[in-house]
Amino acid sequence: MRTDENYKAFWSLRDSRTEDLGVDICHKYDRKVRRTAPKSQDPYLSVLVKLYSYLSKKTGKKFNSIILKRLYMARRHRAPLSLARLVRNLKHQGTDKIAVVVSTVTDDNRLYEVPKMTVAALHFTEGARRRILSAGGEVLTFDQLAIRAPKGENTVLLEGPRKAREAEKHFGAPGVPGSHSKPFVSSKGRKFERARGRRKTCGFKV
Repeated sequence: MRTDENYKAFWSLRDSRTEDLGVDICHKYDRKVRRTAPKSQDPYLSVLVKLYSYLSKKTGKKFNSIILKRLYMARRHRAPLSLARLVRNLKHQGTDKIAVVVSTVTDDNRLYEVPKMTVAALHFTEGARRRILSAGGEVLTFDQLAIRAPKGENTVLLEGPRKAREAEKHFGAPGVPGSHSKPFVSSKGRKFERARGRRKTCGFKV
């Protein structure tokens, strides 16, 4: 058995060791995760990043900093914008303004008439470019936009629907009350996603 002297000596030795140790702080929330450069190795994109980082510093305008942030974004967050949605948005803002889209502008066969408008975008599909130009409009690149509107004068920033991807429909928990998440199923029969938990005759009904 351990005597009282041994017990006191043990605890005094232990306390002297722990005095030298630091406090173990959790650092997992310390850093702010954000992009400071695009992941893409595209040389044309890196030139645009240099241009708009310069403009955002020199002009101090929010327009240039928003474009720079969107140039950093992953392609999944730069959703394509159809001509129909573009025209619909410009009706509220005014067709005399320059529409700025930091993604691809695509053609839309459901749109019969394209009004005369000026659009600046990263990419245009062949059909979208042809229809804008044939309507008497203009198609601008971002370096041309920097010359024409370095502070974002007479422009309107637009973007495509980010949540329209097929993968976004599956996010969440399918089967939970109030959830509209799309389940990953191979079949759509009576026994799939409609049995246990969805009918009183099969266990229970939620």
